[in-house]
Amino acid sequence: MTEIPAKYDPAEKEDKWYQYWLDNGFFHSEPDGREPYTIVIPPPNVTGVLHMGHMLNNTIQDVLVRRARMQGKNACWVPGTDHASIATEAKVVQKLAAEGIKKSDLTREEFLRHAWEWKEKHGGIILEQLKKLGASCDWARTKFTMDQRLSDAVIHVFVDLYNKGKIYRGVRMVNWDPAALTAISDEEVIYKEEHGKLYYLRYMVENPAEGEPAYAVVATTRPETIMGDTAMCINPDDPKNTWLKGKRVIVPLVGRSIPVIEDSYVDIEFGTGCLKVTPAHDVNDYMLGQKHNLPSIDIFNDNGTLSEAAGLYVGMDRFEVRRRIETDLREAGLMEKVEDYTNKVGTSERSGAVIEPKLSMQWFLKMDEMAKPALEAVMEDVIRLVPAKFKNTYRYWMENVKDWCVSRQLWWGQQIPAYYIPQSLGGGYVVAETIAEAVELARAKTGHDGLTETDLTRDPDVLDTWFSSWLWPMSVFDGVLDPDNAEINYYYPTNDLVTAPEILFFWVARMIMAGYEYRGERPFGNVYLTGIVRDKLRRKMSKSLGNSPDPLDLIAKYGADSVRVAMMLCSSAGNDIIWDESLIEQGRNFGNKIWNSFRLIKMWEVNGEAAQPESAKMAVEWFGAKLAATVAEIDDHFASFRISDALMTLYRLFWEDFSGWYLEMVKPAYGQPLDAATYGATIAYFERLLQQLHPYMPFITEEIWHYVAERGPKDSIMVSRYAPVTAGKRETTMVERFEWVKEVVGGIRNVRKTKNIAQKEPLELLYAADENYPAEYESVIVKMGNLSAATPLAAGAQKPSGAASFIVKTTEYFIPLGSMIDADAERERIAKELNYTRGFLASVMKKLSNERFVQNAPAQVIANERAKQADAEAKIRALEEQLAALE
Repeated sequence: MTEIPAKYDPAEKEDKWYQYWLDNGFFHSEPDGREPYTIVIPPPNVTGVLHMGHMLNNTIQDVLVRRARMQGKNACWVPGTDHASIATEAKVVQKLAAEGIKKSDLTREEFLRHAWEWKEKHGGIILEQLKKLGASCDWARTKFTMDQRLSDAVIHVFVDLYNKGKIYRGVRMVNWDPAALTAISDEEVIYKEEHGKLYYLRYMVENPAEGEPAYAVVATTRPETIMGDTAMCINPDDPKNTWLKGKRVIVPLVGRSIPVIEDSYVDIEFGTGCLKVTPAHDVNDYMLGQKHNLPSIDIFNDNGTLSEAAGLYVGMDRFEVRRRIETDLREAGLMEKVEDYTNKVGTSERSGAVIEPKLSMQWFLKMDEMAKPALEAVMEDVIRLVPAKFKNTYRYWMENVKDWCVSRQLWWGQQIPAYYIPQSLGGGYVVAETIAEAVELARAKTGHDGLTETDLTRDPDVLDTWFSSWLWPMSVFDGVLDPDNAEINYYYPTNDLVTAPEILFFWVARMIMAGYEYRGERPFGNVYLTGIVRDKLRRKMSKSLGNSPDPLDLIAKYGADSVRVAMMLCSSAGNDIIWDESLIEQGRNFGNKIWNSFRLIKMWEVNGEAAQPESAKMAVEWFGAKLAATVAEIDDHFASFRISDALMTLYRLFWEDFSGWYLEMVKPAYGQPLDAATYGATIAYFERLLQQLHPYMPFITEEIWHYVAERGPKDSIMVSRYAPVTAGKRETTMVERFEWVKEVVGGIRNVRKTKNIAQKEPLELLYAADENYPAEYESVIVKMGNLSAATPLAAGAQKPSGAASFIVKTTEYFIPLGSMIDADAERERIAKELNYTRGFLASVMKKLSNERFVQNAPAQVIANERAKQADAEAKIRALEEQLAALE
């Protein structure tokens, strides 16, 4: 057997084992007769690098995949990246600018060539980083949302939905990003609290009646939009503004006459109760404009500067206009007052720019019908959200779903397959998967048989990134274009999805919709929603705050296993993770404990002829029962996605029960050999523990597994099967009884500690035998307590004087100390324990005297309380007797 190094070096071992796994194809999956277990990675943006959120998400996925693999399932974890239209295009534009090149100076083809070059250079970085974490993805299956086959699937779905009447083109109010120069979805708008101003503007009344005010006052946070005003609105039930009914007012500085309209939408209590209506630049104003047939004046260029339609401040940036117009309104006598005001301002998730509501011609997908089966699936737990608290959020979104603006004014992405026909040939457009099909459709539509490809102009916009990723669970198995292929039929629906709550609607809900639309079934069974990784001040970790460590630095310093354990120790589904680097030290210490425990076992000399001591025999039986009970508990945790709880249960099993108790119970006396039966059982238990630990700590468990026994050149713990472990009634009883042994040994150790008696000095234990005494474990008590003997007191015998005593359950234990006993100190200790036990009994009796509790509590709960009462009463009697004996 190769000598085991004194210390485990993760830096040396992790790269070795990861390459070993790759070389042997252990991550790869092909359809076969086994039960499949499938996870698709939430594809990170090609612009991304590994951050703490990725660490958490991918550690959880890897734990689930490795566990499934060891359960004998055909585990398939599909990796990939998302093309991230807005973010990637911004990166490429930035790179080109640094080289003195403007996007506007390039053709689409030239720009895309630069974009693909950037993607090839930077796009795979995050996947390579995931390998350092130990992610067991099937790298041969790596996909990219703009791979040709996946892009073809996106185009196919767009055309199909258009032909079904679910996709349409129209002018609607959208969220416009003036920096990225594209529309973005509601979910891509981040609302931030901003300290600004509330401006009270004077709108002069046209032909005011005698005795009536000359102007009405409107409060607005956006005075730069007044050039787009087409009405003033009041609430018809607002008595203070009744005088304005039927009037017209003059837009300040602009001089345009606009009507005063009435609508109950106006909040009587806000501001003056008068609302300026700018249909082209406010979502709610747009709805008012539609309702009251108001004209719309778009005063902004795409880049956020004022357009010719504004008439004033043309070419100036919108925020520069806000500063300038305040001065101009004051000078014109049209500013009533200005107040400080805090409100929430929408910003682009991608560029950070303040969003501008804008009327724009876009492509939309009708969502109401598609949302129904997706809502039903989650509400009826066909798809389970973990934790379930997110069901309410999901239901709210789905019941209030809006049509999805799927077009983006970008070049990087899947180009919309719509082709415009010139007006000279009749105008309009056709939607088709290929230009050849588009020509045929255009000829049929116009009657011009001579129409050619050169006559058609393809829509320059691309599809929203989410329009490709909503097909991800299907498209990675080619299930859209080839819906009956072997892989989609085997791997779909997938099992579990691990993702963040903030994309529950963005991505999760849309994947569910697509799954029902194109497969008629759910895309996954469970959605595990992680929390946000925060620092100790509860701030979200981010590069901008400088509070986020580099995950690769942590792995280099502590090892991947330690980081993985740390991530899992502090995480539970849906709850934020409070990160503390000391958790990694705990993970590293745990790894050291595993390593040193194994080295201790391998240092023992084994004698095949030696008889097995009774204490070792009982230890082996007990730990077998404890292992079975704990594995059942771990299985239950995983069934409920309490993955962190499963790790903590396993952590305590190894650290406390195996290392702290079992190894001490079987450890041979100094210089003595260990019997072969005990050694064999111990190695078998250790191997089972390694298997349970492997999903969390893949590297160190693989390293030790190869020391445990001779392995073949293609053997690995990651493809070993979990050994069956079952716990029956007898095993459960053994585990429960052993807890009393721990208390007895703890009592003996406490006597040693308080009396300063060395462990090597044998003691005698006397006990008042009753049915609670764990007689079957007496050999263990003798060994662990280093006792010369454990002797029952004869029935009715006098309790020994000059002895330290303690009580476990209802059994009294005595350790004769002769002259070492301090009667006063012993009286004080017993009196203190007596007072505590009386208080405990009082709390139990308070419960049992509560009629409502007794009537409503389950029978088992009442029985437990009665047992507590009986134990406490017996203990009080024994303590009173002990105290009396010392008087």
